[in-house]
Amino acid sequence: MRGSLFCILFTIIFAAGQEQDGLVNTNVERTLDLVSHLPKETISVTIENRGTKGARYYDYYVEPQHVNNVAYVGAVVKAKDNDDQGSLPIKQEATDKTKGAVYRIELPNDLRAGQTITLEIEVAHAHALRMYPAEITQAERQLVLYKTNAYYYSRYTTQTQKTTVTLPTDRAESYTQTPKPVAKNDQTITYGPYENVASFTRNDISLHYENNNPFLTVSNLNRWIEISHWGNIAVEETIDIYHSGAKLKGPFSRLDFQRRQESYSAVKTFKTSLPASARDVYYRDEIGNVSTSHVKEMQDQVEVEIRPRFPLYGGWKTHYILGYNVPSYQYLFNKGNQYVLKMRLIDHVYDDQLLEQVTIKIVLPEHTRNIEFYPPPYDVQRLSNEKHYTYLDTVGRPVIVITKRNMLFQHIQDFEIHYTFDKIMLFNEPMLIVIPLFGLFCLVIVLVRLNFSITHNESNEVRMRIQAIWDQVVEFNLKRTSFYQKLDDALNTYKTNRDLKSYNEQRKKIESEIKTIQQDLIGLQAKIKVDSIDSAEKIAELQRLDTQQREVQQLLSSLAEKLVGGKIPKQNYIDQEQIARNKLREINKNISAIINQY
Repeated sequence: MRGSLFCILFTIIFAAGQEQDGLVNTNVERTLDLVSHLPKETISVTIENRGTKGARYYDYYVEPQHVNNVAYVGAVVKAKDNDDQGSLPIKQEATDKTKGAVYRIELPNDLRAGQTITLEIEVAHAHALRMYPAEITQAERQLVLYKTNAYYYSRYTTQTQKTTVTLPTDRAESYTQTPKPVAKNDQTITYGPYENVASFTRNDISLHYENNNPFLTVSNLNRWIEISHWGNIAVEETIDIYHSGAKLKGPFSRLDFQRRQESYSAVKTFKTSLPASARDVYYRDEIGNVSTSHVKEMQDQVEVEIRPRFPLYGGWKTHYILGYNVPSYQYLFNKGNQYVLKMRLIDHVYDDQLLEQVTIKIVLPEHTRNIEFYPPPYDVQRLSNEKHYTYLDTVGRPVIVITKRNMLFQHIQDFEIHYTFDKIMLFNEPMLIVIPLFGLFCLVIVLVRLNFSITHNESNEVRMRIQAIWDQVVEFNLKRTSFYQKLDDALNTYKTNRDLKSYNEQRKKIESEIKTIQQDLIGLQAKIKVDSIDSAEKIAELQRLDTQQREVQQLLSSLAEKLVGGKIPKQNYIDQEQIARNKLREINKNISAIINQY
């Protein structure tokens, strides 16, 4: 069984190889950019299928000495109108120790027999430059050595090719001048054109030249992205960065550094680009906030000038933290309870950046479920999810952990995370605050009503009992006053409509209510007499005044009946009513005086 599977696999691989045996590189234009510390190759290769079968893939080979230095390989179809047709899928195959690494580029369509296509392949190398010399003084210029192949390294025959090398300056200490033709013009060295180059042909060349551009390398970057459904996304990067150029030989002189306007290899400052919507930007190190940094808001980005506390020479390193906030509506989208997060996996740290080790942690809201991560169009390593606990968290927030080595500017691309989040859970944390506070208030209300005193204070209890009974007395008196007002209103209505029957019915009902209140006051008088005879006498006085008030009310009722019956003249009624009303006001005044004593 195992032998059969091996035969099938071998047949498939052999057939795939046969499909590409007819490919020929008819023309190759190779540009090697050595301006920065990252050698970059741009290869424009025109491919023709001279075989009999269609080709679906094109294999790009990296020489064995550069296999470990390759940080990025990308390819696009070079159209005649220069329109961007998008990146082509690339898959790294098994590495051959003798022939190097293979990157299989998937063509947009089958390249049929006789057809041609032009690809533009972009390759970036990390740590491919050798400092030569390895150590320099503070005032010396930095020289580097780079070795590569004069020919385009390919498994296919190349008809015509040319390599153009661009240096940062026109100062080249030395360079290999074979195979001919080789020409140098200012900062450019041209190898070729060469014709009919066989597959896997190698002719190593060396270039020794001056390069004082920033040799910055981030040894470790920890990127923390925290998502909040309350409208904010917080991003924080912890960065360890060092100067990967020639090491400083001898002591450092601050005086010489300040006196010399140019310090060739030292890095004094560099610029970081953040999203245009970034706000609340902060930059600090182990000591604290670095006030020498500057933030400049531009139309399409926020530019942060990073200025370490000291210049960076070869071998020197520093550590800092850079953070900012962005509004979530630009990166977080939802339909109901389904959410999609789309943002950049890494930011621009500096021009021609090289990030040796990157760890990205994406913190999603608590109670998030059905999480699906869609990486950018290159390989990343996803580790096991973690949990992050912060204020008011109960089950913890899920954290997606991503790592990758040797990330460049080309890796600044978007990722997506799809997940489900019930909106009702937005109120989970506020309720964790509200419910305990409500319980605390209820507890306080109960506690203030309890007596925790060790000794028994009889006088306080007596005073509290008297006050409680007197509060009831006041309440009954207010009710009785309202009934007298109703009785007065009924009397005025009777004088208008002369309906004696209706008036008598209302009067009996109201007098019954007043009598009930009087009985209740008698009961309260008996209770309060136990603790305070004076208070009982006050209630008795209120009862006497109430009796007088009832007598005056009966007098007013009798006068009204006589007036309606025509038994007394109207003027006589008015005079007697005025006397009765004055007496009522005096009675109410005395009642109020007694009530207000407590």
